[in-house]
Amino acid sequence: MRISNFLLKTSRNDYGDAESSSHRLLLRSGMIQQLASGVYSYTPLAQKSLLKISNIVRHEIDMQGGLEVRMPALQPRDIWEKTGRDLTFGLTLFSFKDRRNRELVLAPTHEEAATILASSLIESYRDLPTIIYQIQNKFRDESRPRAGLIRVREFDMMDAYSFDRDFDGLNFAYQKMVIACKRIFERLELPVIMAEADSGAIGGKESHEFIFPAATGEDTVISCKQCSYAANVERAEFKHIIFNNEDPKPIDQIYTPNIKTIDDVAEFLELSPQQTLKAVFYCVDNNIVMVMIRGDLLVNETKLQRIIGAKEIRLATTDESLNIGLVPGSASAIGMKLVTIVADESVKWGSNFVSGANKLDYHFTNVNYPRDFQVDLIGDIAVAQTGFVCPRCSGLLDSHRGIEVGHVFKVGTSFSVALDALYLDDKGAQNPLVMGCYGIGIGRLLAAVIEEHNDEKGILFPNSVTPFQIYLAPINMDKLQVINATEGLYKDLIELGFDVLFDDRNVSPGVKLNDADLLGFPVRLIVSSRTLKDNSAEVKLRSDSESIQIPLNGIIARISEIFSK
Repeated sequence: MRISNFLLKTSRNDYGDAESSSHRLLLRSGMIQQLASGVYSYTPLAQKSLLKISNIVRHEIDMQGGLEVRMPALQPRDIWEKTGRDLTFGLTLFSFKDRRNRELVLAPTHEEAATILASSLIESYRDLPTIIYQIQNKFRDESRPRAGLIRVREFDMMDAYSFDRDFDGLNFAYQKMVIACKRIFERLELPVIMAEADSGAIGGKESHEFIFPAATGEDTVISCKQCSYAANVERAEFKHIIFNNEDPKPIDQIYTPNIKTIDDVAEFLELSPQQTLKAVFYCVDNNIVMVMIRGDLLVNETKLQRIIGAKEIRLATTDESLNIGLVPGSASAIGMKLVTIVADESVKWGSNFVSGANKLDYHFTNVNYPRDFQVDLIGDIAVAQTGFVCPRCSGLLDSHRGIEVGHVFKVGTSFSVALDALYLDDKGAQNPLVMGCYGIGIGRLLAAVIEEHNDEKGILFPNSVTPFQIYLAPINMDKLQVINATEGLYKDLIELGFDVLFDDRNVSPGVKLNDADLLGFPVRLIVSSRTLKDNSAEVKLRSDSESIQIPLNGIIARISEIFSK
């Protein structure tokens, strides 16, 4: 392809306000154009990469027996109401009415449609197992789109759905799809961590994320330095360490003037924060809930929402707490009758704690659970942090920022039950289909690849993803000999099936060389009056710092060798 026939506009703008390297380079290379917040157009250059990524994804899913389908992005809202996910997605779900006043949504994912499609095609156990998938647009009204293609409101996604007779079949399908995902990331030269994850709006009892480690990522992965344990922060657990194991002492009330925070309490009483209990107030589905947790720990709101079974959760405001008689800064579960109380298991990891006395400027000492207070629910609702002990071994946990590039779920029967998707077993009885679902963001993969493969000059595309394999540029465009030699190389490379961008612009050598580095194709091939003095051309790998001159009659062999590795 000649640049004169290709819509390509690079930019010298540094885009200093871009939130990530990939965002900045996607803009500078002219691969994307923002149309609205979180909504992008892809230029021909980006589309070539996206198609290559899509084909890699297709191949690996096909290798696991996947069957490609296409389902509508425009869907009736009532199927979402049947599964309850209209409420789960909330404001993230694009929703509107058509001219006949029927309620519709733009699908953020396709579990409902996939279940209905599978139900129409699957009659009995003889039709199982099966995996269907598609690569299609999804829509989510994100409250804060960010970092270019990392979090957007319209995006391309591969979403696959497995259907089986039972959970043994689901487990087998799940492992097949994990293998497919790992192969995809390997082919894209993208390092990932497979981490236990919260199932969120998709549901199910088990799920895993594939996280690409990146400082600009919005996800946090907790992993062990000694074993293979890894989980996202919403799911991560840690081994319980008892800080103090004294025999319980009599509870006592003490005066703590103007003491409201855990740090202040610990300093005032010359204690460690581990020796305190704190109360945190949440608004849970419009009701105030008190959370009791050890003073050195943070509340994991996703775990809290899961254990309560809430649709919506947020920190309560001071006014909301005061309006029902709570005393912020001096509150606790002791004698509390006003609200539901949820406790983290850490209230059991010690004895003789300090806690609020539900009276301004007073605290209790020697507080012990369950002697001194009761709770409505207790469980693991704490955030795992760096330095905590691994739940599987004695190693210490570490945390990493990262970008979620894939997610797999063991969904089970929730959708098939809600949508009456049944099959006949070998005894003639009806059973709900057992479902798994699997997602990979295509545009996000492009961003992640660029985030991983770049330097101060621009992108370094892996061959599997690069829009073009070779950047071919003549220098000294006014020299007929240079033009003829370049045209000859271009013709030969094209005939051999190489994907070549021929920079036939009449611009300075500096512009061409800078654009070659910015665009990041694996091989740069330069023909100039200087190189032709030796009847050669200059070949440079984008990953190398130096170029070499190779005789013209050896160029094809050298290029073939490079791409055969």
